[in-house]
Amino acid sequence: MKAFIRQKGLVAPLDRANVDTDLIIPKQFLKSIKRTGFGPNLFDELRYLDEGYPGQDCSNRPINPDFVLNQPRYEGASVLLARKNFGCGSSREHAPWALEDFGFRVIIAPSFADIFFNNAFKNGLLLIQLDEATVDRLFDAVEHTPGYRLDVDLVEQKILMPEGEAIDFEVDAFRKYCLENGLDDIGLTLTDNSHAIREFETRHRASQPWLFRDA
Repeated sequence: MKAFIRQKGLVAPLDRANVDTDLIIPKQFLKSIKRTGFGPNLFDELRYLDEGYPGQDCSNRPINPDFVLNQPRYEGASVLLARKNFGCGSSREHAPWALEDFGFRVIIAPSFADIFFNNAFKNGLLLIQLDEATVDRLFDAVEHTPGYRLDVDLVEQKILMPEGEAIDFEVDAFRKYCLENGLDDIGLTLTDNSHAIREFETRHRASQPWLFRDA
């Protein structure tokens, strides 16, 4: 998992509430568990005018010119601005995989679905919950300012706006530690218990050597 310290990035606005995980990454793409390669199919039903399927070359598919991520002014965005209850629906970890693979590192919204919220942090995304009035102001700024960027500082827990204003945000201390150090669940386990794991493997190999004949 990539460490997260600070992200200065272009903001893309997704102005709709209750965006569920099936919209983020449709069900037909859940066959793969590689964690990578889902970016081209992020918001597949909104981005394209045809039906997508796994393994498809998306470069020649007909795109929906009205969808925000297909508009040239938002190309390369790494901060997604969304509305309330983002990530609702089924608990598919493919949703944060697709968002991260597309290039997003930060998602700002008034609220998030609980399971998506947990999955996103475990996959290197920083989710920031702000009040609706502040989110409205950000949507307005993005709409009226082409190339609008935010500087998100996880260490200081501040969003620095180009106008000079700083917005404070809250983040759980444990999640912050994991993001700053690039630790997912496996990395955290290896960091805290690597010595105990090595000792167990040594004892296991000694007590049951027939299991390791091909090792």
